[in-house]
Amino acid sequence: MKVAIVDYKLSNLFSVQHACEYVGMTAEITSSPEKVLNADGVILPGVGAFADAMKNLENFGLLEAIKTFIKSGKPFMGICLGLQLLFSESEEFGTHRGLDIIPGKVVKFPLKNHQAQITKIPQIGWNSINKPHSSPDIWDHTPLTEIKEGELMYFVHSYYVLPEHNKHILTLTTYDGTTYASGILRENVVAFQFHPEKSGPDGVSIYRHWAKNI
Repeated sequence: MKVAIVDYKLSNLFSVQHACEYVGMTAEITSSPEKVLNADGVILPGVGAFADAMKNLENFGLLEAIKTFIKSGKPFMGICLGLQLLFSESEEFGTHRGLDIIPGKVVKFPLKNHQAQITKIPQIGWNSINKPHSSPDIWDHTPLTEIKEGELMYFVHSYYVLPEHNKHILTLTTYDGTTYASGILRENVVAFQFHPEKSGPDGVSIYRHWAKNI
């Protein structure tokens, strides 16, 4: 099981690599479009600015490689900024086009909550993930199959995604009064705003079940 972890110079990728190898995958950190295309599974992690990430992906020739890989139907996972890059556009420091795999946009948390109190941005730390639309079966046959409703995951982010279609929402999280999509699923693409590799045994479980599809 060869997994390519996309390196566009905006993330510490070794924790992702370690999580993959812990559950039995062979994971290579790479900036090579060819290695991405030839992998059995691809992970797009990342932290940092949206526009810088898109520019780096373009400079490495990775934009088309990622889109082509996703069209192949093989398993693809986005993490943190890697989730946001899958969307149509972001309003971070202006308006910037994304990969447009998931229709929707990336927006910043409100400066103040409903009580007119200043929102602490970024969100850093543990927060719960929940099922949308009170659907008890939505996580079945996904990497979240062993995760319990309300389980805590580790987050670090200032922006969140607004998908155009609710059918793409896999998990919901509420931060300081704002409920947003913290997990996305569309066919062979799954993506999380939180960091499974930093979320303890439950995060490892996500990698383990994702690997079963490779």
